[in-house]
Amino acid sequence: MHGSAEREGRVPGPPGTVLTGAVADALRAVTGLAGGVYLRSGTPGELRLSVLAGLPGQLFRPWWRLTVDRPFPAADAFRTRAPVVLADPAETMRRYPQLAAGLPFRFGSLYVPVLDGERTYGVLTVLRAGTSPLAEAMPARDRLGPIADALGAALGALEREGARVVWDGEPLCVRPPAAGRPPRGRAGRFTWDPAADELTVDATLRALAGPGARGGLRSARDLAEALAPDDGHLVLAALREAASGPVPPGLLRLRSAEGGRRLLELRPHGEYRGEPHEPAHGESRGKSRGNPHGSAHGESRGEPHVHAPPWEGPAGPGAPAGSLIHGLVVDPEPGPPADGAADLLPDGVFAFDRLGLLTYVNPRAARLLGRPRETLLGRQLWEAVPWLDRPVYEDHIRASLLSEEPVHFQVSRPRPDAPGPVARAEGGRAEGDWLTLSLYPGPDLVTCRIVPLGQVAETAEGAPADAPAPGTVPTVETTAGPSASGLPPAVVSTAPLYRPIVLAIALTEALTARQVSEVVMRELLPAFGGGRLAIYLLHEDRHLYLAWEHGFPSGFLRPFEGVALDARLPGVETLTSGRPLFFESMHKLAALYPGIPLDATEGARAFLPLIASGRPVGSCILGFDRERGFSDEERTVLTALAGLIAQALERARRYESEAALARGLQEALLPHRLSAHPRVETAGCYLPGTQGMDVGGDWYDVVDAGEGLALVIGDVQGHGVQAAATMGQLRSAVRAFALGDHPPGEVMSSTNRLLIDLDPGQFASCCYIRLDPLTGLARAGHPQPLLRHPDGRTDVLDLPGGVVLGVAPEAEYPVTELRLEPGAVLALYTDGLVERAGHDIDEGIGALRTALTLAGGRGASAQPPSLPGVAGLLTDRARRAADRPDDIALLLTRLRPYS
Repeated sequence: MHGSAEREGRVPGPPGTVLTGAVADALRAVTGLAGGVYLRSGTPGELRLSVLAGLPGQLFRPWWRLTVDRPFPAADAFRTRAPVVLADPAETMRRYPQLAAGLPFRFGSLYVPVLDGERTYGVLTVLRAGTSPLAEAMPARDRLGPIADALGAALGALEREGARVVWDGEPLCVRPPAAGRPPRGRAGRFTWDPAADELTVDATLRALAGPGARGGLRSARDLAEALAPDDGHLVLAALREAASGPVPPGLLRLRSAEGGRRLLELRPHGEYRGEPHEPAHGESRGKSRGNPHGSAHGESRGEPHVHAPPWEGPAGPGAPAGSLIHGLVVDPEPGPPADGAADLLPDGVFAFDRLGLLTYVNPRAARLLGRPRETLLGRQLWEAVPWLDRPVYEDHIRASLLSEEPVHFQVSRPRPDAPGPVARAEGGRAEGDWLTLSLYPGPDLVTCRIVPLGQVAETAEGAPADAPAPGTVPTVETTAGPSASGLPPAVVSTAPLYRPIVLAIALTEALTARQVSEVVMRELLPAFGGGRLAIYLLHEDRHLYLAWEHGFPSGFLRPFEGVALDARLPGVETLTSGRPLFFESMHKLAALYPGIPLDATEGARAFLPLIASGRPVGSCILGFDRERGFSDEERTVLTALAGLIAQALERARRYESEAALARGLQEALLPHRLSAHPRVETAGCYLPGTQGMDVGGDWYDVVDAGEGLALVIGDVQGHGVQAAATMGQLRSAVRAFALGDHPPGEVMSSTNRLLIDLDPGQFASCCYIRLDPLTGLARAGHPQPLLRHPDGRTDVLDLPGGVVLGVAPEAEYPVTELRLEPGAVLALYTDGLVERAGHDIDEGIGALRTALTLAGGRGASAQPPSLPGVAGLLTDRARRAADRPDDIALLLTRLRPYS
């Protein structure tokens, strides 16, 4: 299928109908503008957009992929298994500045994880109007929950049947559920069963076919003859192609018997979801081939609509029984009176749907756009009008699709003597070079008013939009330098810079050189259309060494490793001179540097110096697969971004140096050897957090105490060097009090007063246990220990305790006596092992209790597992977590039986 199934023997993945149906149900449930589903991909740690409803896929390509560790709401919902609610733009900016910088429009959004038991398949996403208060957003989240649960159950069932529930291709871009029935005679839908050659059509399509459809519409040939007698063979060929392959053939342009235009769009195997259609002869609305469960849409239970069986593999010569082809037939010619009236307007008016498809263009708009009307209808806007295919204009189109407010902007149109389409007025005179576009969003369509710049456009309230005074240069979003019209350089808007802004924000969160390089690859390359990246860093020996590469042929960069600063290479000279070097083609690069090794491509190259605070850091190489020029604006932006990258890399160097020092400090503070006792077996482990400095305040220890042992575990609030230093002081204090053979309560009270006297501005939890031979236990705000009995039962001990250390000078810490049975396992742990975002800590303690129960043998005859092995099992999930915000300490103790 689209995305995960291939022809060479791979197990098919989830059907498009399951996914698109869930998105349609979600949009209906919360009145969303657009929505989609992110699914796991075949690449570990990566999510891919499998369905996008209500937005043109091309305009949202940068968001097709997400890594689960990125600070984006969909990634957080996937990672934490908890919904994320962003009620308005202010909330989005506060919590996710990268998303707000990349999509700076007035919308809210909801993200609900798609789960089936312990499995997380993806995230259901809905974008809404940005004016909804939080009080309305939370009920909307609750309405999405059952839809996401039903989708998770459906995907889980598919996986148990052998399907591979991942997505590795481009997203399916589909229309959202219509706000109302489409106008009669304008758009009709049908379903075709290729195995039985049976056709089901709706009333609109019957009206389009007209009374000349002899014998009704029952088969594919009937449909072809009714819609386009002269092009019937094209219709049949398209239907066969849709039935035999996973890729839909797209739009097909046809001509009716009366000479009118027809557009045919096919979605194989139920990927298109339209409105309910009239059943064909002999087919009921209840159970059908595509829905054996009895509900036509599954909406009564909140389940995703499944209108085809879960078969998505390649069809051979004929599709398997039950695989349906859904189609849409559009008549774009003027039909309703409103369209005829709009044809007479002196202003240009056109409309496109939420996939960017032009559905109406009046004659005046066609003249201003410079294309015949028949070549515009049924095509995507940026394909029909190539000179609108620019990032600055795409940004305004995105704004019209993601907000409910009108969008006004100016565009520069090619001159009549420029290559490409030419716009001329009725008398043959060239129209003005500047046009004003006003986009008015609606639930299903965006309507655009287009007028020459000298003509004032009106806002939705009737007030004139801002227009430049006669003889002045309009403020337009265009590249710097002379325009195609010969006007002076235009004022540059910040709209083209939104991706570099995202890069700048992302760089502030990158801590290591590797993370900086990953951000540059993820954000900088797509922003400028690059495909290759190399980052070299200058080392103390004054040589450049490769720190990161992407996209270059294997081994190509090896000869450039460790080059000195006197080498005549562009990557060296850009650093020594401090000047960026731009080459529009490899021929120009080779001409300036004869004999330099070249890879197989003929594309452009950019060499950027990485200099931070006047100190050379390295050089960055951007590669493009095709020849291209670099505008003044692009050169300026790339040079500025090189400075940001250099600063981030320099900061990463300092961070890595400080982190290495901090890790060394913490490693020195943690015990390298635990005190031993003939009758006591112990095992401890420590896992640093994966955020910040990778150091924290968790510790454990086993200390000789008189004739017995003292078990200690503690957690200092916070992270970083200060927390580690406080931990070291507390550990030394507890050891000293334990070696003095003080009772547990006295040890805790003395440590508490010491922490208050040190006044580090921190507090700590602690659990102290004395084994001799009864177990005396004192607890200061620490999680309750777990006790696994020899028969396999595990209890959460309910023991009294005092407040955390460092808060109350006169605090008392009651002591509880407990007798350990031979073979029992006592587990002490810090909260990092049992806390998860969006979940109650009791859930984590319960999960740890279950894991401890399952970690060893049962009964006296069972072979007891080793304590290090048990510790490994209890921390396995935490070790594999890419995002571990807190450090973890674990101490296990087992009493040996008498020999």
